[in-house]
Amino acid sequence: MQILIVEDEEAIADFLVHGLAAEGHAVRSVADGIEGERLALEDGVDLVILDRMLPGRDGIEVLTTIRRARPALPVIVLTARDAVADRVEGLDRGATDYVTKPFAFEELAARVRAHLRQPAGERATELEAAGIRLDLLTREARRGSLIVRLPEREATLLAHLMRRAGQVCTRRELLAAVWGYEHDPGTNIVQVYVGYLRRRLALPGSPAPIETVRSVGYRLVERPA
Repeated sequence: MQILIVEDEEAIADFLVHGLAAEGHAVRSVADGIEGERLALEDGVDLVILDRMLPGRDGIEVLTTIRRARPALPVIVLTARDAVADRVEGLDRGATDYVTKPFAFEELAARVRAHLRQPAGERATELEAAGIRLDLLTREARRGSLIVRLPEREATLLAHLMRRAGQVCTRRELLAAVWGYEHDPGTNIVQVYVGYLRRRLALPGSPAPIETVRSVGYRLVERPA
């Protein structure tokens, strides 16, 4: 896959180029927003990692242009600005994902793999399954009369379950897809976050449609809202 990195901090750009190339991707890096925007609009690019603060043209402006011209192109915004308002603006402008600095390469690489695995035709801004509608940009989930805005990890976990609706997602699979763990570190974090989702998506008389498959993992199932 062809990955474009638009990042003006040379050390970070080199770190990403070498790391992603080692994972088998073709990687190109540029350091300013104008050139990054031009290259992102070329058909050969499969995913963009975009710094928010860039010389030449601001990353949010570049993102807006990309989203208008190539709405299905995954764009991961990479930035040191971690205020909620900044994250919301990035997602509202069309970021597929939002990663704050400093970051673990393993987590970023897992997110890259997850976005590249999804077929282009399925890269919609909304998912719908098991009576739930999830806006991937705003992280707003709707179930019946319930509307709730999810934190980033919970939204990522729910999105994975929705894409595999009706199928069992193993604990190891979820750890890799949501937290970037390639091995089981002996944590109960999946169980904890599934509990968060169940509480947020429950309706009176209708529990959240996340089923525990004992000793295996979890499955999103159809359940009346």
